[in-house]
Amino acid sequence: MMKAITDIVLPIPKIYSGKIRELFEIDENRILIVTTDRISAFDCVLPTPIGEKGIILNQLSLFWFEKLKDICSNHLDIVDFGLFPQNLKSFRSILEGRSVIARKTRKILIECVVRGYLAGSGWKEYQSNGTICGIKLPGGLKESEKLPEPIFTPATKEEKGIHDQNISFEQMKAIVGEKIAEHIRYVSLELYKSASQYAEGRGIIIADTKFEFGITDGEIILIDEILTPDSSRFWDKSTYVCGKSQDSYDKQYVRNYLESIGWNKEPPVPELPVDVVEKTREKYRRIYNILTGRSSI
Repeated sequence: MMKAITDIVLPIPKIYSGKIRELFEIDENRILIVTTDRISAFDCVLPTPIGEKGIILNQLSLFWFEKLKDICSNHLDIVDFGLFPQNLKSFRSILEGRSVIARKTRKILIECVVRGYLAGSGWKEYQSNGTICGIKLPGGLKESEKLPEPIFTPATKEEKGIHDQNISFEQMKAIVGEKIAEHIRYVSLELYKSASQYAEGRGIIIADTKFEFGITDGEIILIDEILTPDSSRFWDKSTYVCGKSQDSYDKQYVRNYLESIGWNKEPPVPELPVDVVEKTREKYRRIYNILTGRSSI
């Protein structure tokens, strides 16, 4: 098995290090985005990586960017490593499969969350007051129940180590302006509806997901990743049962393990045992295979 990639050193300036991705400067208009094998949970980066995870996330995002490009343009510029600049060619073992060259954008600092089912933090809030992010929902809904219509529930986009905060659409408008808020809400819902229809045809329910957007040359475009196991909740349609939590093809498996050992969700972050690492890698590989129809990454 290939070595897990966690820390990236290249002969070009690093401009940002996120929980999972490292960003480097190519030129004044473009950046290199490298998706590592790090995994995060509860806004903390875990000390144990998941080998190949970065490649799976990158390749699945590329699949979705292509499939959904008619709904919204994206930041991609070069995805073929063979076309990367010459000074990066000797870093093939690190970069190939897990990196792209993308257009620079001005990031819109909102997590654009779309929920089609009642799960996660949405389920917890609904139990308390019958709402999600200020949106009143019908009474009597059960855990994992399909919502009458998908809903847009934005959150703040915070730095590493700081919890993103669910906000109302009115609060979002105050942050980014009404025109941008209305546009990215509409696009997020259209992306979710199209992706959900496709995924259900392959036996997968997308319970919820999140999108990020940036602005370049006056255009609002998709950035970062889309519809991956890190940004989405994927359920097997054949085993779905309303009224309880669902087994999922995403990092919920890691979250469940961390909660089972009583971790307080504050540093220091515990290591993951080998069986949890392997099971997580298997889930990521499996959802990639199902959604793309490809047998390997």
